[in-house]
Amino acid sequence: MKVTDVRIEVIKHKVPLLDVPIGSHRSREVERGVLRIFTDEGIEGNCFIGAWVAAPPLFSPILEVVKPLLMGREPFDREWLWSRMQFLATRFSLSETAWAPVDIALWDIAGKAAGLPIYKLLGAQRREVPAYASYYFKHTCTQAYVDEGEGAVSEGFTAYKIHPGGLEIPEAIKMIGAVRESLGEHISLMYDPDCSYDFRRALRVGHALDDNRFYWFEDPVRHHDCDAITELSRRLRTPLSMTDQSDAQFFDSAHYVRQQALRIVRGTALRLGITGLRKLCALAEGFGLNCEIGTAGNGLLNAANLHVAQSVRNCDYYEHLMPVEQQNFGLTDYPAPDKDGLMCAPDSPGLGFELDRDWIEHHKVASLE
Repeated sequence: MKVTDVRIEVIKHKVPLLDVPIGSHRSREVERGVLRIFTDEGIEGNCFIGAWVAAPPLFSPILEVVKPLLMGREPFDREWLWSRMQFLATRFSLSETAWAPVDIALWDIAGKAAGLPIYKLLGAQRREVPAYASYYFKHTCTQAYVDEGEGAVSEGFTAYKIHPGGLEIPEAIKMIGAVRESLGEHISLMYDPDCSYDFRRALRVGHALDDNRFYWFEDPVRHHDCDAITELSRRLRTPLSMTDQSDAQFFDSAHYVRQQALRIVRGTALRLGITGLRKLCALAEGFGLNCEIGTAGNGLLNAANLHVAQSVRNCDYYEHLMPVEQQNFGLTDYPAPDKDGLMCAPDSPGLGFELDRDWIEHHKVASLE
């Protein structure tokens, strides 16, 4: 089997703003891409391009740098492509977010060719993964987070991640205790200020997380501040989880592990594809660490996350970002938890989710080759 063509269908559609409540009717128009990799055996691999990162800047690198490498090659040469991308990333300023959808589409081809879901090609570890509710509304008071967490539990989630937005530290500490008291000890809680704290503020909040038995403390400080990360890990009981922010996620994570700076690394198919994310999980496992997989921002990237999570034992949770209207487009069905808060990838070949071709055609504004 050989790759015969690579195309991107450009779509334009409206999505709700991420940090305002559902029902506010505030939205923005975005452009995203539908990646299509064709083969001489009629099998097509797909992935979506674009999450909260801008999609159009990724189109040219895929078509001008990656496509020429793939033409005429077997779509199974994913390890060769991974190795090649490490060189091209520097030479052509090719970001991981441009390469990752290509890797995922190649895995989609492999699954379809084998007649198997990707998690079985990777080696099935389990059939379901618990999800945690992850909201991105920037609330300004404690009660709003209590209500949000209670809403998540009422929907079947057994874990809830807090994004504290612009809360000042005293209010954030108050909120941490209130959410724990409201949800009880049986709910796992995570806390993610998106690298917005300095060391002293992170330490104050971290002690509150310790007192309230949080599951992890995610991205408290800048992802490149390894000294602060190491010292926070030394002083706090709550495991630090880093990082969704790095543009070199695999190699930065390896550096954290080498420095014994944390107990949980984070990865996502948005930056690493399936090949790189599976490598990162294996690297972490070798040192007895978890690799917690962060949301990837659209249906097919999230499906890739789910397949990897079902193939490893050192990822405790799947991140289910809400509102889902921000990331669900272009499919007839989407990755979603069941009534018990569990995720399960389809047993259909490849990624297992079907393109909504009528919707895509209606929203298509260009076809790039």
